[in-house]
Amino acid sequence: MNRDKGSTMSGRERFLATMRREKVDRLPFDLAGTSLTGIDHPESVTALAHRLGFDSPYEGSYEKFDERILERLGIDFRRVGDILSPKGGLERRISETENVDCWGVKRRWTGLYWDIVDPPLRGASIADLDAYPWPRARDVDPALIDFFARTARRLFEETDYAVCGEHPVYGVFELGCWMCGFDDFMLRMALEPEFVRRFFDIVLEYQREVIALYYGAIGGYIQVTTSGDDFGTQTGPFISPEMFRDLIKPYYAERIACTRRFTGAFYFHHSCGSVHALLPDLIDAGVDILNPIQPGARDMEPERLKRDFGDRLVFWGGIDTQNVLPRGSVAEVERAVRSVLEAMGGSGYILAPAHNLQPDVPPENIAAIFEAGSRYFGT
Repeated sequence: MNRDKGSTMSGRERFLATMRREKVDRLPFDLAGTSLTGIDHPESVTALAHRLGFDSPYEGSYEKFDERILERLGIDFRRVGDILSPKGGLERRISETENVDCWGVKRRWTGLYWDIVDPPLRGASIADLDAYPWPRARDVDPALIDFFARTARRLFEETDYAVCGEHPVYGVFELGCWMCGFDDFMLRMALEPEFVRRFFDIVLEYQREVIALYYGAIGGYIQVTTSGDDFGTQTGPFISPEMFRDLIKPYYAERIACTRRFTGAFYFHHSCGSVHALLPDLIDAGVDILNPIQPGARDMEPERLKRDFGDRLVFWGGIDTQNVLPRGSVAEVERAVRSVLEAMGGSGYILAPAHNLQPDVPPENIAAIFEAGSRYFGT
């Protein structure tokens, strides 16, 4: 069993009770339980380990993160799986700082991330879409699927953490923006919806095949699965709710419905930015959990979200990664945590940073999130 000292619930029990809006002994805590709530840079992980008193490098059995940190901070989630990249197609390494992924998108290392420098479908026609060498689900390495299944089963049977299945596919909207370029694809959504629908048809067919392969292997062992597709800017959605309902929602709803044929896991959706106006449609499409709760974006204040959608969504995240965590003091982090907990009312909420933590976040501020969460819960 993996209970905190003094706790009456396991991480898995705590998460499932939270999803049912039942009373919990404390809020579920997450750090690195998903690819969207972690620490991207190894030096930051090392600094946090040192802050918590661990001097030697981590050499444990969990492949995703330093297990000592997760245990010390009382993290309730463990993740399994990843985005799948079928082999044998467009993927290739150009140099140490440039590569092309399986979708044909060229990326360049810019110091912290691999940024897109060449969208392969900019200016393409529908005929070009039909002729394009798309990745194929049958080219996914079966040994990788077997590894994910074994890991998920081990986590399910040998621990009582909540097991989180990473999403194996990208979202249709983000792929369109990456493969065509944001400017090109956004114009097409307004002027060439037939191109957009054909693009989405092709991607959805790939998603269906990968979903069957992936969730068919891990679906029985996970309690939550992630999904990511950024629909928001700092001040509002990229597109109107009407355009979202017309062009994106049908494909997203079908992806969720297909996933639910293979798993009973709760469905978590990640979208940065201001997506308040889209939440009724995301809920209708089947989303159970909203992440990251970006508190500096318009209409995304925890109080507003809880008031408007707290009976239909669980919220995951909300501790500001834009200003408070990188620039604030420990006391300011603690105040921010307390404010979010008070807004969320002690139920239907999972404590986590609003997004992946960057190297400018001091390790003491990371630890302060969960120390404050333990101290303030129920006050």
